[in-house]
Amino acid sequence: MTDYELVAEQIRALAEEEPSWVPVLANASALIFDAIGDLNWAGFYLMREGELVLGPFQGKVACVRIPLGRGVCGTAAKEDQTQLVPDVHAFPGHIACDSASAAAVVVPIHAAGRVVGVLDIDSPVKGRFSTEDAAGFEVIARAVEEVTRF
Repeated sequence: MTDYELVAEQIRALAEEEPSWVPVLANASALIFDAIGDLNWAGFYLMREGELVLGPFQGKVACVRIPLGRGVCGTAAKEDQTQLVPDVHAFPGHIACDSASAAAVVVPIHAAGRVVGVLDIDSPVKGRFSTEDAAGFEVIARAVEEVTRF
C-alpha cells in the first residue's frame, strides 16, 4: 500500500527553498512515478490561455494541449473536481495520448483560489486506482500547491 502522506512530505522536502515551479514539478513527477507501482505516466498539465498545456512529467510522449472540458484532464480542470476513472476508454471524450493507458486519476491544482493545472496519473492496468488512491493523490496535489509558486 502506498504511503501518500510520505510521498507528499518528500515533495515538500525536495521543494525547500526552490523558487521556481519547473524543478518542483519535475521532481514531484519523478518521485510519484518511482514511488507508486503500475504507472505509465505521472505529471502535470498547466493552464495557459484557457487550455491545459503539457508540463513536467515521467512517461511516454504526451499530448501537448488539452482543451478545457475535453478528456479526463480537461474535465477535471473545468469541473474543478478529481476524476477517478477505472477505464479511460469508456470515458466520454477520452483523449488517447498513450493507447496503453487504461485507468487514470486526475486532480486539479490550485493557486490564488483558481485552477492552475492538474496532476495526471495514468496506469496500463484497468481499475488500478481506488477511492483511497484518489484521496492519496489529492494529498499529493495539496503538497504541490503548498510548495509551488505558479
